[in-house]
Amino acid sequence: MSYPNAVSLTASDATRFNAYTAFPTSEGPHPGIILLQEAFGVNGHIRSVADRLAQAGYVVIAPEVFHRTAAPGLEIPYSDFASAMPHYNAITPEGVTADVQACYDWLQAQGNVTDMVGSIGFCLGGRLSFLANAALPLAAGVSYYGGGTHLLKDRAADLHAPHLFFWGGLDQHISKEKIAEVVEAVEAAGKPYINTVISYADHGFHCDERPSYHPAAAAEAWALTLAFFEQKLR
Repeated sequence: MSYPNAVSLTASDATRFNAYTAFPTSEGPHPGIILLQEAFGVNGHIRSVADRLAQAGYVVIAPEVFHRTAAPGLEIPYSDFASAMPHYNAITPEGVTADVQACYDWLQAQGNVTDMVGSIGFCLGGRLSFLANAALPLAAGVSYYGGGTHLLKDRAADLHAPHLFFWGGLDQHISKEKIAEVVEAVEAAGKPYINTVISYADHGFHCDERPSYHPAAAAEAWALTLAFFEQKLR
């Protein structure tokens, strides 16, 4: 499946991938944001998030991080995580680092993008946003319910920018112990962060295409996200 506003980029390992882009309607220059997908592809929800960020005044790029194992434009139903697993398990920190570096370079090559770039990701993308903050000279990072982030806790010392974490208190996929591992690693590294646990929200609470969608929690987290980006990227 293809979508409008796509660009094709080449990563440092010579693999090519597509990315969805979204631009503000107002004149720039604008800060840039790298948006990292859930395990279900650069789907309608992720493209909607990109468009919302563009409306808020950011140039956004959302790479297809499964491109080394999946056909371009792969979208997987939220009810079919099993189909996502082979691609989910195949991604590597090295591959994702190459992808986000290519996205960062693309943003910096745009005439209307400032040198202030942030990252944001959801679910799988929450973990990858943490990795992006460690790999790139970002000015802000945001992670929504980033499962597996504790596996990257050794990268906490490499974080370039303040990081905003969101977790759902009802999330059965990410335990309080794993959240603590992440926060304690960032704390020990002396890096600035905001840690937000929404007690009444479940995993995926921000996505209006998932049964776990929680409109109030989504609105609250989104307001804080926009305030965070406004403070750090402008």
